[in-house]
Amino acid sequence: MKIPKLRKGSFFPSVLERRRRIDQALYAVVIEAYVHGVSTRKVDDLVAALGVDAGISKSEVSRICAAMDAALEVFRTRSLSSTPYPYLYLDATYVKGRVQHRVVSRAVVVAMGVSASGTREILGLSIGDSEAEAFWTEFLQSLRSRGLGGVELVISDAHLGLKGAIGAVLVGASWQRCRVHFRRNVAAKVHKAQGPMVSALISTIFAQPDQAAVRSQFDQVVDQLTGRLDAVAELLSEAKEDLCAFAAFPQSHWTKIWSNNPLERVNAEIKRRTRVVGIFPNDAAALRLITAICIEQHDEWLAGDRRYLSEQSMAQLNAPDQALTPAGEPAPAVS
Repeated sequence: MKIPKLRKGSFFPSVLERRRRIDQALYAVVIEAYVHGVSTRKVDDLVAALGVDAGISKSEVSRICAAMDAALEVFRTRSLSSTPYPYLYLDATYVKGRVQHRVVSRAVVVAMGVSASGTREILGLSIGDSEAEAFWTEFLQSLRSRGLGGVELVISDAHLGLKGAIGAVLVGASWQRCRVHFRRNVAAKVHKAQGPMVSALISTIFAQPDQAAVRSQFDQVVDQLTGRLDAVAELLSEAKEDLCAFAAFPQSHWTKIWSNNPLERVNAEIKRRTRVVGIFPNDAAALRLITAICIEQHDEWLAGDRRYLSEQSMAQLNAPDQALTPAGEPAPAVS
């Protein structure tokens, strides 16, 4: 049989690259399965189905996946100086890991930012002993050293360590206390039968058309609760500035910036995939998988057709003196 030859190029299919070792393809399958939360036992079954009778052990999976470490480190340490990030979301979740032959909870902290063009990005992540202020401070300082700037609003829960770190490192940024976490705090202070009424009353604060109305309604809600549910009224009074911080920003952004829900969903995916592992042998193994999950989410956001917040509405951050319509457009001049 005669095989045609070309002066340049080749008819040889690129997918069947010459002298490519089959174990490279196998490694790719193992890594993909690992990142998507497939258990080691199922990876072993998958490898066997591909014709590798010897199977694959947990230690071999870890060794193969360690090949990702260099690329993952590049993502975690990349420069953040190319654009401002007006909105910064911070949250933590926990995984189980071994430290000095003991199984303990390890805090995984993640930062998500919304850039000046309105796109979402995972800016950084780290693993430590707990959500202590020192750990949060070190994490936020690492973001700053990588070029994080232009932060106008930080959205998070009211963890004391995190709140202290935000005040110390992100000087000049406002802080929005997550309203979802706040409602959980309120629910702990009222009888179960009173919960729906109190929740509905607090919701009226966030249903107002402008900043002045938000603050006015806040005061009215406090007045209505005073004498009936003093503990809740006091909790609200103390949190007024933190809960109302969102109202100083474009109205079209409000639903996206008054809670930590966007980052909560990322953490839920981290928990779903790490639950398969159970107990990580060390922080490096946990960081490897969680970074891979974050990169996948980060790339999905950047490749999406729609920005999280429109460029036009983001431009309003630089024009605070202009009235804003619900769509985030400048209000028409009144003649």
